[in-house]
Amino acid sequence: MDAKHQHTAVSTAGLLIALGIIYGDIGTSPLYVMKSIIQSQSVSPGQIDSHLVYGGISCVFWTLTLQTTIKYVLLTLNADNNGEGGIFSLYALVRRRAGWLTIPAIIGGSALLADGVITPPISVSSAIEGLEAVYPHIPTVPIVIGILMALFLLQSFGTQIVGKAFGPIMLIWFSMLGVLGGVWIAEHPQILKALNPYYAYDLLVHYPGGFWLLGAVFLCTTGAEALYSDLGHCGKGNIRISWIFVKTALLLNYMGQGAWLITHQGEMLGTRNPFYELMPEWFLLIGIGIATIAAIIASQALITGSFTLVAEAIRLNMWPKVKLNYPTDVKGQLYVPSMNRLLLAGCIGVVLYFQKSENMEAAYGLAITLTMLMTTLLLTMWLYSKRVPMVAIGLFVLVYGAIEGSFLVANLIKFPHGGWVSLAIGATLIGVMYVWLRAYYIKRRLTEFVKIEPYMEALKQLSDDESISKYATHLVFMSSAERASEIESKIIYSIFQKRPKRADIYWFVHVDTTDEPYTMEYKVTELAPDDAFRITFRLGFRVEQRINLYFRKVVEDLVRNKEVDITSRYESLSKQHVTGDFRFVVLEKFLSVENEFPLVEKLVMQAYFYIKQFIASEDKYFGLDTSSVKVEKVPLVITPVRDVALKRIQ
Repeated sequence: MDAKHQHTAVSTAGLLIALGIIYGDIGTSPLYVMKSIIQSQSVSPGQIDSHLVYGGISCVFWTLTLQTTIKYVLLTLNADNNGEGGIFSLYALVRRRAGWLTIPAIIGGSALLADGVITPPISVSSAIEGLEAVYPHIPTVPIVIGILMALFLLQSFGTQIVGKAFGPIMLIWFSMLGVLGGVWIAEHPQILKALNPYYAYDLLVHYPGGFWLLGAVFLCTTGAEALYSDLGHCGKGNIRISWIFVKTALLLNYMGQGAWLITHQGEMLGTRNPFYELMPEWFLLIGIGIATIAAIIASQALITGSFTLVAEAIRLNMWPKVKLNYPTDVKGQLYVPSMNRLLLAGCIGVVLYFQKSENMEAAYGLAITLTMLMTTLLLTMWLYSKRVPMVAIGLFVLVYGAIEGSFLVANLIKFPHGGWVSLAIGATLIGVMYVWLRAYYIKRRLTEFVKIEPYMEALKQLSDDESISKYATHLVFMSSAERASEIESKIIYSIFQKRPKRADIYWFVHVDTTDEPYTMEYKVTELAPDDAFRITFRLGFRVEQRINLYFRKVVEDLVRNKEVDITSRYESLSKQHVTGDFRFVVLEKFLSVENEFPLVEKLVMQAYFYIKQFIASEDKYFGLDTSSVKVEKVPLVITPVRDVALKRIQ
């Protein structure tokens, strides 16, 4: 099956996987959207008003149609990078068009990660708070924290087994949503009038403070960005078909909640949740159980998405090279221990600070509107690159600029009530990404490369010089030089001056990260027969960096083709045909004290090295065998101090 067909192919298994992986966030929104709309009104907060109910349902329907269905399911899913989706995949497609596109990518990626801190607490809290209908005095906060801790602890084992159960569970969840809503619609079919866009217009324009209710309405589409991010797991064909079922179930439930609200107009909603009010009393505990599992699945999807996002940011030089684990054989599934700890701490902090899901609603949504606006910006550039007529591009920008701009403005009212939390998290992440990318360019500018050819003769002589004790049979240097004919001057310094490193064969390994997700290629350049080789790996941005394993595989191929002899050259060992030892050297830069440079660059580099001290060295990221790795510190001289006023005395 060719790659293009694979991305659009539809299968029963694929549809189930799509249900289990990508709709958790958007699928659990009926737990809090209608409740939030009723509680957010400014006229009489918490009072059920028919004007508000019809307008709210109409806004939800048209938001799901325009924002989720048209923008994401029909348009954005086409912008796939060899079947992979998400804001960084989209950025990888268009980044060569303009340097400033880095800005929307960083803002969008940071806001999406900030959303990953708010989604698990609000989803799980909304589900668990349903227990208050049965047990009014139950303490929900410890239960929510317990569930979140268990969820994050499970991540290190991989989600392969749990993932297989996600699809059927979410099928039950969406079926339950549809049936519960359908029963109430049958009793009060007049709620179907809400599909008329006039009711949405009337609420936003004529209802007092109606425009600001868009902040609550927006909660129904917050999972649309996650839907695009998980494109690689399911394929666009499966997403598009399964979305028909998901959207139908969601709309039935929203309208069912509307029907229940209409029968109670004039009353105060109080602590009641319209979602749980749809359930008959005998079903309530079962419903809460299913809702809790669905909320856990929603949280799992966001956690997995955050790991993928961080891995992509690392490959784009926007995040520290932290350790990435691949706990299962599932393609693309990974676990980032440092991010897992950060997310867990963030989620527990959010639960303890806000206590109730209704308080979290204020923090939720504001960050994700920024991500959606940034996706619109990058998507506009992608449409332009595909030579889409300018009239169509203009219409797209106009429509979605207006919709998402309105959502952003309406969400800003949440800022003092908790919206600042998600923006503060997002701003911190933007800071880290900016520092890391800027530092990468500063280091690249200051790394001195030299031609390798003039040093080959000296390298051979060093290799044959028996007066120097042998450092290793095979010495492997990780190099950032993109041209095969060049090498960092610091590597030459390390070999000849720091402590002469005599070896039988010198290997220079360079890793080139491609904009395609799953590229796995390598190229070998013989620099000096039997003395020096350069290996260039071309790895996709979603491929695990297991350089130790890949290097061994390349060497085996070279031996098989009789291009190199790796037998130990120690006389006693060569007779036994013993393979020589391999030793890796990773050069780690530090900030030299001899520096004078511009203020902004000085602050960036100080921040960079401050963050760097909290993370493991790069050999862990490259997957090198720690028993045979030497990490060498080399100074990063920015601008050496010029005139030193030293005076010689007798």
